[in-house]
Amino acid sequence: MAEAGYESLCTTAEMRAAEEAYPGFPATASSLMERAGAAVAYEALRVYPHARRFAVVCGGGSNGGDGRIAAQVLRDAGREAVETDAVEGCDVVVDALFGTGFRGVPRPEAAALIERINACKRPIVAVDLPSGVDASTGEVAGAAVCATLTVTFQASKVGLHVAPGRFHAGEVVVVDIGLDPPATSARRATRALLQRVPLRAARDSKFTAGSVLVVGGASGTTGAPALAAMAALRADAGYVTIAVPSECLAAVEVLALEPVKRGFEWDDAEETIMAEARRADAVALGPGLGRSAAAHALVARLLQRLELPVVVDADALFGLEPAPRAHPTVLTPHAGELARLLERDSAWVDAHRLEAARAGADRYGAVVLLKGAGSIVQAPGGGAVVCDAGPPSLATAGTGDVLTGVVAAFLAKGLDPVTAAAAAATAHGLAAAAVPHQAGLVASDVAAALPLALS
Repeated sequence: MAEAGYESLCTTAEMRAAEEAYPGFPATASSLMERAGAAVAYEALRVYPHARRFAVVCGGGSNGGDGRIAAQVLRDAGREAVETDAVEGCDVVVDALFGTGFRGVPRPEAAALIERINACKRPIVAVDLPSGVDASTGEVAGAAVCATLTVTFQASKVGLHVAPGRFHAGEVVVVDIGLDPPATSARRATRALLQRVPLRAARDSKFTAGSVLVVGGASGTTGAPALAAMAALRADAGYVTIAVPSECLAAVEVLALEPVKRGFEWDDAEETIMAEARRADAVALGPGLGRSAAAHALVARLLQRLELPVVVDADALFGLEPAPRAHPTVLTPHAGELARLLERDSAWVDAHRLEAARAGADRYGAVVLLKGAGSIVQAPGGGAVVCDAGPPSLATAGTGDVLTGVVAAFLAKGLDPVTAAAAAATAHGLAAAAVPHQAGLVASDVAAALPLALS
């Protein structure tokens, strides 16, 4: 069972182990199939109570067996349920073609059937997971069913929450079929994780509640460190300082009222920032800093010298070299930035998000927070945490800077880097979802809504 604040996510192997631990297995496998098939039928009737005709597309394995039982239960309930590949004209399609054991590319005839299912323009109920989606990774190598409802068994599957698989899952319902809770390595962050964030208490001062130093800014990108700093304050940090090049200081003074501001000259930037870091509990490094040679050198030197938790974002990721630190480090790349760090292309990262996050964490010896639809938090050698609370409205400039500020605030409050990153991604997503206007949402809206997510 997952620890508080997390939901377990199963891989194929982990689910198979849970099934094999069931008393009397494999002789008792039929009872599990009966429960699974019945659960699919009941959920289909609950969500589509007015549907009369169900087309149930069954494969040859246990997933097909679940589908055939579902069809019988639907017939017993007075519905017309036909086990067929002819899906046209039905009210609802039940996809029982492939199960959790599927990997790779569907064979041509199966791919054609999947495309036929998708083209029927009817609600689709997937049995355990949409056919064509890898249960363990969320990867989609070929044709895959686009379900409107997925009924999955005992525990949700990794592939239902990691892109691109999550885009095929629709609504996900987990049903208990009588197995013991499976042991899993991957987890999904829930809102309850935010209860671990220590908010300001009666005995706190502005310095004990978490002190953050934000280092960034360049001509034309002063908004980035200002957003990160304001987000850190909205995430309940007690004291925030922004260090920017001196030519940006006047703009930052206008953009961010509450943080303390420090200007630096490039020839003494390192010492100026190190002096400010004496009062900090965590550092956010990179928002809007630019990609000049001076900025690149400054980032490298600060990462060597800072004896504090650091979140590395945006321009600080550009040209970053692997140099493991003795102190907590969180990298917050989007797909393009992680692709550069791994010397791959962004399309590969998008197609293999779990593998990419794991490779980044191992290569850089840091926690990686891979941003995107269904952000992934990955520590070196650890299990992934999927953070999927964020709405599509987060796809706008500046929201990454807000996330950086939240991670820094949570690190400053003493959270370990995995918890800080996962809690930050969750708070970030919930804050965005709380904004009344989703169309036209901007980054400062998310920062302003952070207290709603933490309350």
